[in-house]
Amino acid sequence: MESLTQLLNLSGQTAIVTGGSRGIGFGIAYRLAEAGANIVIASLNPDEIEKAVSELTGKGWKAKSIHTDVSKEEDVKNMVKFAVDSFGALNIMVNNAGIFPSVTIADMTAADFEKVIAVNLKGVFLCTKYASEQMKKQGKGGKIINITSIDAVHPSSIGLAHYDASKHGVWGFTKNSALELAPHKIWVNAIAPGGITTPGVQEMQKPTPGQAVDMGKFLEAFLAKIPMHRMGEPDDIGKVALFLASDMSSYMTGEQVIVDGGILLA
Repeated sequence: MESLTQLLNLSGQTAIVTGGSRGIGFGIAYRLAEAGANIVIASLNPDEIEKAVSELTGKGWKAKSIHTDVSKEEDVKNMVKFAVDSFGALNIMVNNAGIFPSVTIADMTAADFEKVIAVNLKGVFLCTKYASEQMKKQGKGGKIINITSIDAVHPSSIGLAHYDASKHGVWGFTKNSALELAPHKIWVNAIAPGGITTPGVQEMQKPTPGQAVDMGKFLEAFLAKIPMHRMGEPDDIGKVALFLASDMSSYMTGEQVIVDGGILLA
């Protein structure tokens, strides 16, 4: 039986975290790096990426960055190649990149809908496809962790129909890809965060033209319903991601771990 230290040790493993430069993504990257993994942060924001990498390398951990649009196939192929060229392998794929603009169906354009699906759902497909291809080549299995949302279980707000469709899709994709990849010892699981205090959520609170609901008031009401009486922190997700990336979750695949402070109970 492995010791607790061994179970949580990711030394020698390489993880890609999409959307890893801030918020939930950085919370995950931080915990995986702390456990010894080599980290590749993939993001569209060059300033944020460099700041995130500096914070990790400043602690003596190994981290690199690559500019990636997960909705573009060539970008995803390059991201996987970059991870392997940088650190020799790819063992953990964290599909965290996502967008959540608020707009009612009445005001939503086809382009609005397609953009959210392209990033949130197609992006997970592309990353899973090329990451699992690399993991199969290596022949040592791997871990894929998809970040869904409590909206994959129950809608949280008007204005997120396209987002909810994408997250229900990721949850369905998680289960089916887990089935397909299990013979290759690649475990695929999801984390469904509830309300997490991130820069993205803070930006949503600023009034914008065409916004479906007053997000400031919505979040106030949302917080009042959380049994734990607090919003989550990125590290609340980071710790669960570490559990799923490590041997602590050795007999789990096709599962969705809800991390929401109990909001779905309300």
